[in-house]
Amino acid sequence: MLSLTAVSARTKNLVRVILGTLLFFGLLGAEHLLSLELAQEWRLIAYMVPYLILGIPVLLDACSNLKSGHMFDENFLMGVATIGALALGEYPEAVAVMCFFQIGELFEDYAVDKSRRSISEMMDICPETANIEQDGELVEVDPYEVAEGSIIVVKPGERVPIDGVVVEGLSELDTSALTGESYPREIGVGDEAASGSINLSRTLRIRTTKEFEDSTVSRILELVENAAEEKSPTENFITRFARYYTPVVCGLALLIAFVPPFFTGFDWGSWIERGLIFLVVSCPCALVISVPLSFFGGIGGASRKGIMIKGSNYLEELSRVDTMLFDKTGTLTQGVFAVSEIRPSGVTSDELLELAAHAEAYSNHPIAISVREAFAQVGELQLEEGQVSSAGALRLSRVSDLREVPGQGVVCKIDEEEVLAGNKRLMDAYDIACDDEGVAGTVLHVARTGRYLGRIEVRDMVKDDTEEALRGLAALGVNRRVMLTGDREEVAERVAGQLDLSEYHAGLLPEDKIAYLKQYLAGSSKHDGKHRVAFVGDGINDAPALMAADVGIAMGAMGSDAAIEAADIVLMDDKPSRLVTAIRISRKTMRIVWANIVFALSVKAVIMLLAVPGIANMWLAIFGDVGVTVIAILNAMRALRVK
Repeated sequence: MLSLTAVSARTKNLVRVILGTLLFFGLLGAEHLLSLELAQEWRLIAYMVPYLILGIPVLLDACSNLKSGHMFDENFLMGVATIGALALGEYPEAVAVMCFFQIGELFEDYAVDKSRRSISEMMDICPETANIEQDGELVEVDPYEVAEGSIIVVKPGERVPIDGVVVEGLSELDTSALTGESYPREIGVGDEAASGSINLSRTLRIRTTKEFEDSTVSRILELVENAAEEKSPTENFITRFARYYTPVVCGLALLIAFVPPFFTGFDWGSWIERGLIFLVVSCPCALVISVPLSFFGGIGGASRKGIMIKGSNYLEELSRVDTMLFDKTGTLTQGVFAVSEIRPSGVTSDELLELAAHAEAYSNHPIAISVREAFAQVGELQLEEGQVSSAGALRLSRVSDLREVPGQGVVCKIDEEEVLAGNKRLMDAYDIACDDEGVAGTVLHVARTGRYLGRIEVRDMVKDDTEEALRGLAALGVNRRVMLTGDREEVAERVAGQLDLSEYHAGLLPEDKIAYLKQYLAGSSKHDGKHRVAFVGDGINDAPALMAADVGIAMGAMGSDAAIEAADIVLMDDKPSRLVTAIRISRKTMRIVWANIVFALSVKAVIMLLAVPGIANMWLAIFGDVGVTVIAILNAMRALRVK
């Protein structure tokens, strides 16, 4: 939010520009419409009043920059040009340059402020307080003071301050600030509530699962605050270009003003005026303002759609992506597994499920969660049937010496007997025969003391909008869409066929995904200037690939903290269709950037060439500077609008 001091300064500046502009056009009207004739010295004094009102801040900034060694900026150019025009007796032209330059500055301030407001809207999702109960009363505390595991109370109309799970209450949450989706989401006991969302109807009691600095709202704010720090190659080019361009055109203006008179009868006035016109039109304001503003607008527009882009360099890289690699579980699929079939061998189905649930007791993998949920449901069914049983209740004291084998499964002891729970690779590593041929789902094999006990089949459904997203990516020219998964060949083949993927690679360990990614990067990376490779994932094991890719894209709602930290772009609602939106925003932003660059340089080049033979006058130079700048700014603001 703007401070009162900033608002007051902006108001004073606006009043100053309006007053100076009215005086200037009043003088012009009096001279041309009322045929007012003043002596030259009185005419100078009359025009100096609006000139000083409009120009004092510009001249002071130019002097300040000269003292600090930064002379070649727009303030210096405007100061030299207008003082030169005054010296030549071109009083209206001098005031006009300063007047329209200040009007252009107002347009710039408005555009930047509008872009910042679109970003700062995200900052409003951060609640200043959290409600906790003490002695039967609600007490407001700083969210930073709330420990993980505390119970907070969120009343209707309030934002959820910290991530947590609902323990009491039924309501609806408005998550539009996080995901860009306008419709509310029903939430009840056991459901997760993301910080930053708004409680719409009834009071909720939520047990916090994170501390405030690790919650969703804090991660978003960090992304937004840091987004402007990473500059795109185009922005860096414009900065370097302006650094060399401005001194060069100043030198050319001096040559135009002081060399030709020696060969044209010492017509100093005419050639100095041409040099001043050349100086005015050469000001690079249109580029140095509109290019960063376009990127800022693109990032702001994306944030309103729940797409967090960590810098304009990633926005530019995304616009060139034509190869996209996907993790499967939680990225293309829902990541919510359900046990579809239990096939025991020498034990009962309940015994097999019980062993698997205990072996997976400490894992957060979606398959492990689905197995534990299935085991809990067995206990609930037995209780409903009046049976007294311990089924469904995990007894963690039975589990010891647990060891996770990456990409394979879990090895542990249950009741002092060695139990294996994992895929076929794990069974093969221990020389235990098993078979999962022809199974379309994911298989969890279980063995105890070297004896195979059976398998549990689980299935994961493709997300509702995945097929639409992949069709949209194909239409945008992302011709290679590749799935990399640690799942079995049969499962990968089924999902790839359903989604019409270009390629898929199954049975991969985390290091295998990196190896495949490096192959694509080596064949079509940014180093050859032709292609860009993006990787989309959500798990901890995806973090290395997210960092290695040209563009790493993480699923933010379900994604791990490691994946979100490693990624360049975060999709806050986990919808693959947001990939299409993100690419469209990036390409629209780059079209605006290059349109402004080509337009500004073309118009300026033409007017600068016309200035040398004396065809262009100061009014045309004003259009070449301020007019082009205003048009470029208005065009840049289009990046904020996202359909």
